[in-house]
Amino acid sequence: MRAFAALAFLIALLPAVAGAVQPDEMLADPALEARARDIGKELRCLVCQNESIEESNAELARDLRLLVRERLTQGETDDQVRAFVVQRYGDFVLLKPPVKPSTWILWYGPAGILLLGGIGVLLYLRGRRKAVAAAPREAVPLDAEEQRRLAALMAEGDSK
Repeated sequence: MRAFAALAFLIALLPAVAGAVQPDEMLADPALEARARDIGKELRCLVCQNESIEESNAELARDLRLLVRERLTQGETDDQVRAFVVQRYGDFVLLKPPVKPSTWILWYGPAGILLLGGIGVLLYLRGRRKAVAAAPREAVPLDAEEQRRLAALMAEGDSK
């Protein structure tokens, strides 16, 4: 029973330790490794694009993880490492890019598209309301040809 509980505990821990970082990538210094993981969680995998380099199994993500760890072991600060990666790959490599004119489309584009869609719907509904208001409210009498066709259709329906 005790062995089963220990096994269940270890299985429950698997998601917490699962990740793309391979044992051969890890730094011997736990403090540097923790810093590297924190930086890696902020950097986007350029192949997967919705994962950090810490989560991605792509070869480029591995290269970036190794680059971050190499620069940290050379004595660079976290900000220097981030700045180097951004200089090399642009703001897109950050999972949370800074708000500046070159990234406004990333930050405000979705809200702008939603706003334009809402304005389009309002204009459409306003046009429909005007069209309904402009439509004649009285029944238009049938002309002689329409009356003849209606009488023929009704007679045909009664004979069935």
